[in-house]
Amino acid sequence: MAIRREDPVTSLRGVGAKLGAALAKAGIVAVGDLLLHLPQRYQDRTRFVPLAEVELGQSCLVRGEVVRAEAGFGRRRAFTATLHEGGGYLTLRFFHHTAHQRELLRPGVWLSCFGEVRAGPAGREMVHPEYRAAKARPERAEETQTPVYGTAGGVSGARLRAFIEQALDGGAAQGGSVMPAGSSPEERREASFPRFDEAVAFLHRPAADATAAQLEAARARIVADELAAHYLLLRERRAERQRHAARALPRGQGLGRELLRNLPFPLTRAQRRAIADVLKDLEQERPALRLLQGDVGAGKTIVAAFAAIRAAEHGCQTAVMAPTELLVEQHYESFSAWLAPLGIEVSAITGRLAAAERQSRLEGIARGDALVVLGTHALFQSAVAFRALALTIVDEQHRFGVQQRMQLRHKGRLPHQLIMTATPIPRTLTMALYADMDVSVIDEMPPGRKPVTTSATPGARRHEVIARVGAWCGEGRQAYWVCTAIEEAEDGALPAGAAAPSQAAESVAAALQAALPQLTVGLAHGRLPSRERSDVMARFKAGEIDVLVATTVVEVGVDVPNASLMVIDNPERLGLAQLHQLRGRVGRGSEQSHCILLFEPPLSQLARRRLAAMRATNDGFVIAEQDLKLRGPGDVLGTRQTGEQAFRVAHLMRDAALIPKVVALAEKLDAPARAAVLATWGGTVEAGYVEV
Repeated sequence: MAIRREDPVTSLRGVGAKLGAALAKAGIVAVGDLLLHLPQRYQDRTRFVPLAEVELGQSCLVRGEVVRAEAGFGRRRAFTATLHEGGGYLTLRFFHHTAHQRELLRPGVWLSCFGEVRAGPAGREMVHPEYRAAKARPERAEETQTPVYGTAGGVSGARLRAFIEQALDGGAAQGGSVMPAGSSPEERREASFPRFDEAVAFLHRPAADATAAQLEAARARIVADELAAHYLLLRERRAERQRHAARALPRGQGLGRELLRNLPFPLTRAQRRAIADVLKDLEQERPALRLLQGDVGAGKTIVAAFAAIRAAEHGCQTAVMAPTELLVEQHYESFSAWLAPLGIEVSAITGRLAAAERQSRLEGIARGDALVVLGTHALFQSAVAFRALALTIVDEQHRFGVQQRMQLRHKGRLPHQLIMTATPIPRTLTMALYADMDVSVIDEMPPGRKPVTTSATPGARRHEVIARVGAWCGEGRQAYWVCTAIEEAEDGALPAGAAAPSQAAESVAAALQAALPQLTVGLAHGRLPSRERSDVMARFKAGEIDVLVATTVVEVGVDVPNASLMVIDNPERLGLAQLHQLRGRVGRGSEQSHCILLFEPPLSQLARRRLAAMRATNDGFVIAEQDLKLRGPGDVLGTRQTGEQAFRVAHLMRDAALIPKVVALAEKLDAPARAAVLATWGGTVEAGYVEV
């Protein structure tokens, strides 16, 4: 019976309702989903290796006649069978065996076996190999390389291989080329992509002589399809959003110009461009969705303030969402200082408010008195009712899930949205990840900001660094000391080459306080209760704490211009983007700031390159491009929430070079080809943001 890609996976023999439910948890619902569960690697079973030539550590296919079989006794009972062919011998060892195995593997039986050759008590052996029994010497090996699959939904790779074989035998991989079906033959040749169905079949059944380059070309063909589907889905969502209406907010009373005159600092050209982009969005009768990228300290908040003013001029409300209460409080101070003189009431909703104060603020929001409302996830609560919400601003948006953003959006009649991130994103990835959004970039730092000087120091000179911190803070300045662990013996997952134990925040804080008794040392980490952690950071901001020892919780939401020295302990354990984010906590005042990377040798080559990049530049966009080159497959800088990218085959870091060509080809597809892409991949591509 023919098997089609759209058939449910339960249509395969051996896949019942229970197994189908398990596979569904891994995203495998249809046969086509199963075919997109690609091999992790391949085994060469296309030739028999003579027993006399097998090498220790080699995984290979062998054959031989059983000349001895016996069940051993001792601490670990084992059944062994000795194979012989030509001048070679090999022992098969089974610690877990059955009576049927002992009956089958008797002298005189020929076996073909695959496994890893190890050193055993009697010489070379295979432990629990895969095997097939035959009455005569096997003559034929496998015709193709054997794929090895990862588990899915608890189903083993071996069982998945059998189901995939069944689907391929039933013709499920057959079908027309999906993308770039609408492009020219010349473009297809230039892209070096085989047909989609050919690529799928080739990856599951590569020829014996298939090369790594051929396998990669086939994988790239499938990746191109998936990236194209992701891009087209985002474009469709953008088009769908544009079919809805939103409140137009044209130029109003000129309060923005009044703020511009009163600002104590000049705007950069990049800030002016971003403000113009956002205000133009708000003039439209279609819901805006704009991503504002800007490095740490580049001045995104003032752009948000001008947008909020435009909404307020029309009597409309703006909701500003931030991930931490400390960041909410900082935004509240900034927005109040800028907007209150213009007669615009600013309110903040946090979990720290007393019940009476909270109720009073909620009532003010419901009446429409508070035109700018700031908060964390507290803004999602049903108790927060807006009178006329026209604009939502989400800061550090990757720290919120899709459903949280949807809840906030649904509090208004499809309000305009401004999304802000301090994580610079390489342009190639922006093309794929944000095709549903307009993008503005603030690529200049405010005048007067001096680049942070960055140095790397080995842990053996820790005492020198502590002395420098003491001298620095002794002159009235403040410092951060960032650790990657909270307490001793807390290792977690380590990057390659990071073998040395990490310095824990609790012990570092105690050591610093003992070495520098004249200073006040504070401690902040993720296990502290939220209120206690906020209190510590507030004391640091107020200048009551000289040295703040913290984990990476300070990556977002701390703005202390007087803190101009940062020590990052064990920087080899952090990614390049995170190191840059942490460094952005200093350099926020007019004084020269410094960052010390206190590493523990020996460093891996990758760690060396990360630290070298940190010393070479302060430009977040250069850092982002370097991160793209240095990273392996994985999520893109954490910018899209985990779970929003359900890429089945593509890895954005590894496949970034494909993106511009894929986007160009996808733009040329005709309507039937676009429909084919979305029909094949639409159910597997989870592309966040706006679901109208």
